[in-house]
Amino acid sequence: MKRVKMHEAKSSLSALVREVRTGIEPDVTICVAGRAAARLVPIAPAPKRTLGVDRGLISIAPDFDTVNVEIARLFEGI
Repeated sequence: MKRVKMHEAKSSLSALVREVRTGIEPDVTICVAGRAAARLVPIAPAPKRTLGVDRGLISIAPDFDTVNVEIARLFEGI
């Protein structure tokens, strides 16, 4: 765990991010007035999505997009 002052963090943010992203440092603690104020850590990679796992489980009614006359009339105020 690396500790840096706020001024150093502002001056070398891209280098600190690179160290955390590549794993050189597991995390970086940013200190203000000698006390820990924030922590820079890598984000977890997004899980791999599997396509098609619900295939065949969902069906759409053949009249899905037909106009419902009663609802249309209510919207139109007739």
